[in-house]
Amino acid sequence: MYDVIIIGAGPAGMAAAIYAGRAKLNAALFEKEFVGGQVTKTYEVANYPGIADVIGPELALKMQEHAKEYGIEPIVEEVIDIEVEDKIKKVITKNNSYEARTILLAMGATWKELGVPGEKKLKAKGVSYCATCDGAFFNGKNTVVVGGGNRGVEDAILLAKFSPKVYLIQDLFHLTAQKILQDTLFSLDNVEVLTNHQVLEILGEDKVEGIKIKDKASEEEKVLDVEGVFVAVGMIPNSDIVHGKVATNQWGYIIANDSCETNIPGVYAAGDIRDKKLRQIITAASDGAIAVSSVEKYLLENPQK
Repeated sequence: MYDVIIIGAGPAGMAAAIYAGRAKLNAALFEKEFVGGQVTKTYEVANYPGIADVIGPELALKMQEHAKEYGIEPIVEEVIDIEVEDKIKKVITKNNSYEARTILLAMGATWKELGVPGEKKLKAKGVSYCATCDGAFFNGKNTVVVGGGNRGVEDAILLAKFSPKVYLIQDLFHLTAQKILQDTLFSLDNVEVLTNHQVLEILGEDKVEGIKIKDKASEEEKVLDVEGVFVAVGMIPNSDIVHGKVATNQWGYIIANDSCETNIPGVYAAGDIRDKKLRQIITAASDGAIAVSSVEKYLLENPQK
């Protein structure tokens, strides 16, 4: 019987493991693939306080080593189901079933991809899914944002500070971002908005060298000279195992309060899987710490009989 089972070993899960270990909780950490989550897909992290210019996999390894100091190492098993109705919760993997007094959901989210040629090959080589994370690396270089929603427009506004030319590609006839964001976007001289355009291919061998697009009305194709492609077409929360068991919003993100408490007592959510405004390494780590504090409070208030 564990005090807490943490599902997901990204920054939220790793931070939770560190705090759980320091609190002397009997904790287990499950990860189906590899430690670090989205961090491992980030070539360089330059905005994590106190650790400048570290590559993503190295930061993930540092987090893993830190948790190991407190006796917690990831259990590499894929969680396929959870049972949360009773005071004793169950976590079910492909091979085993585990019991815990609390569960912390930290499975993260996955960036939606465009699904065009060149995208996978050039990930972290000019293709990015986070302008906040990577925009500064493209100082003095032309960039393009794909996506006309709030995040896409915000990304283009941010990139305009670094790039001499920013293109924004939207496959609809109009942008869907809030008007106040659009007003800011259209006030920028170095941003060109191309609506009703489709991305056909991202070009380059070892790095991004351009992007091929098509005007959906005229069928005309052209290549934009860019070195950075920022995809902003949404994220997909990895929340399949909680559907119908824990409250989620219309997009599948888990609804949790500022203490990371879900609608089910003893069940918590942290990191990118949680309904929140900013999804960054630092906010995920913060959630992990807060969630474990809430777990400790719950365990004290609900002693084991």
